[in-house]
Amino acid sequence: MTASDDLEAIIVAAHALTRIAALDTRNEAPSAQWRTLAILREHGALRIGDLARLSRITQPGATRLVRTMTEAGLVERAADADDSRAVRVAATAAGDEAYLAWRRQLTGALLPRFADLDDGDWDALRRTARLLTDRVASPHPSTPKEIAP
Repeated sequence: MTASDDLEAIIVAAHALTRIAALDTRNEAPSAQWRTLAILREHGALRIGDLARLSRITQPGATRLVRTMTEAGLVERAADADDSRAVRVAATAAGDEAYLAWRRQLTGALLPRFADLDDGDWDALRRTARLLTDRVASPHPSTPKEIAP
């Protein structure tokens, strides 16, 4: 296998793990909600247009999602200090806790699938997780500034 094949396999497996865990937990919340909370935790308060771009959804879609999440107490909207016409969205404490609880749910749903791994396998997974986390945390020179962590 090539490096490209290896990276592709990791990407496909990560997506599959998330889908499997979401199905196993029977969590009814839309994945866009969790993605939105993850983005807000990573970037802090954002304008709806920036949130839409980072979420890869339309601005009207982001507006609808933010409205639903605001009603649920997961995010809050506030006037942008730099532009009174704009609104910034931030996760609330309840949103942060819901996001962390969802991550614990996913982990709990997936742990049984990994119960047969030995210490060497876990060491390999830890090393892989660290490498991936480091790569995601440091932007590549070709990464647009607005999506860099």
